[in-house]
Amino acid sequence: MTETKASHIAALDVGTTYLRCFVLDENCAVKGSAADAVELLNPQPGYFEIEPEGLWRKIVKVIRESIYNATLKPSDITCLTISTQRCTFLTWNHRTKEYYHNFITWKDLRADELVQHWNSSCLLRFMNAFSYSLYLLTRQARFLAGSVLKLMNGQVTPRLLYEIAHNKRLQRALHEKKARLELLDSWILYKLRSGNGLDPDVEHITDITSSTATGLYDPFTLSWSPLVRWMFGIDSSILPRVVDNSYRDFGYVHPSAFGQEWNNTMIPIAASISDQTAAMWGSQCFATGNVKITMGTGAFLNLVTGPDCKAVISGMYPLVAWQLKHTSKQIDTIYCIEGAAHDFGTVVTWAQSCGLFESPAETAAIAESVSDTNDVYFMPAFSGLGPPVNDYRAASGFIGMTPSTTKAHLVRALLESIVFRVVQLIETAEHETGHRLKVIKVDGGVSRNDFVCQFLADASGLHVERADCSESSIMGATFLAGVNHGIWHTLDDLKRFRHVERIFEPQPKQFDSIASRMRKWSRAIERFSGWY
Repeated sequence: MTETKASHIAALDVGTTYLRCFVLDENCAVKGSAADAVELLNPQPGYFEIEPEGLWRKIVKVIRESIYNATLKPSDITCLTISTQRCTFLTWNHRTKEYYHNFITWKDLRADELVQHWNSSCLLRFMNAFSYSLYLLTRQARFLAGSVLKLMNGQVTPRLLYEIAHNKRLQRALHEKKARLELLDSWILYKLRSGNGLDPDVEHITDITSSTATGLYDPFTLSWSPLVRWMFGIDSSILPRVVDNSYRDFGYVHPSAFGQEWNNTMIPIAASISDQTAAMWGSQCFATGNVKITMGTGAFLNLVTGPDCKAVISGMYPLVAWQLKHTSKQIDTIYCIEGAAHDFGTVVTWAQSCGLFESPAETAAIAESVSDTNDVYFMPAFSGLGPPVNDYRAASGFIGMTPSTTKAHLVRALLESIVFRVVQLIETAEHETGHRLKVIKVDGGVSRNDFVCQFLADASGLHVERADCSESSIMGATFLAGVNHGIWHTLDDLKRFRHVERIFEPQPKQFDSIASRMRKWSRAIERFSGWY
């Protein structure tokens, strides 16, 4: 009787700060891993870029090293899956490998003036009013969403328009129909499948969870929006084709980019998924009303709304959470709404650079060393304030300092402020959807901070659930690949892999005091608003 070969999934996650590859077996045990830092370039204030070929070399390195560290051969890998940050893009000629610019990341603010111009333009006001008129006539949710549509720096649209307006090489290439746009996932898929360009005719594709957040995609019609050409003059032919999350034709990793030991390997690419959807899967937020909050570089709240695409008007936005094909004809599309506070881990990193503490691991103990902030408040608005405030010209800063203010008060004020932003998102999500939340699942690096999690439970009045494994994006990409490749068969098969490390329960006696402090913090928003 022949022994069944063990399954091993290589899961690549390319985030804003780090890229990692984990090798996991069919029991989701980590057999090996490798990581490297993403080199974020800052050529001038507000610009955040990634040099593509340097990133590709690091991707190859971490994939190779993770398999080596797992004491496996490439031929032992059952399949590979990828998870990527969203709304980071480049344009290039994929045949000549000429890049017209570096990857422009989701954090980039180069198009800020253009965003402000478009959002105050007569054309956008007309479109908003026209959409609202259509909503009154039809009561269709997509027109209500259109009535509050605005450009945001985090979307691809304004940064692409900025490059088209200022990049002569890109203008020429678009005129000659030689340029195409790559989202991070579509570029990695191309590089993996083509052998770093040896086969330039592989499909130009992106998964639906990466396309949905770009601002170029309409989640209501499940297609690239016609507004792309009508309002912005962008030819949709430069955009990748959108595929669902159970796509069967990714093919294989081309061995030529990985070295001699990869010769004759046939490693299937089983899944591609965006980081926030991967975190939802990793947290096993599969049911309508489930919510997860990723607390990393930014904080992202995603609340599953099921088969309904909700029109939200608070500054949160509807997205395709995932899309799975069950038969050749039946595709199930699951939606969510998302809200973001872009300055989360960023605030902690900044405070560390200013000498408020030596390591983020110290912050919980420092914050707990004082009973409150001594009436000091911090506004975490390096990228402005998102929903429900929606003031992208807000400033960051402390307010309320006195000679009795200590470093511990400042650290506690920083941590409390980022929790207050999350509570704003929670309350907004509940209001928009009508769901009354009971439990929120948290992941990401900042979620390992006990003070932040307990304060979030006390401030929101909700149970905060933290899993043993903080690598939710890695786990989610692994889950999807395993289901697609037949290692597991249903979502229920995945339940045994989630182990809750701790549940932070709200302390009712703390609620009134914290609510009072949050009201005062909310008043401080007025002091910092419209600064820039």
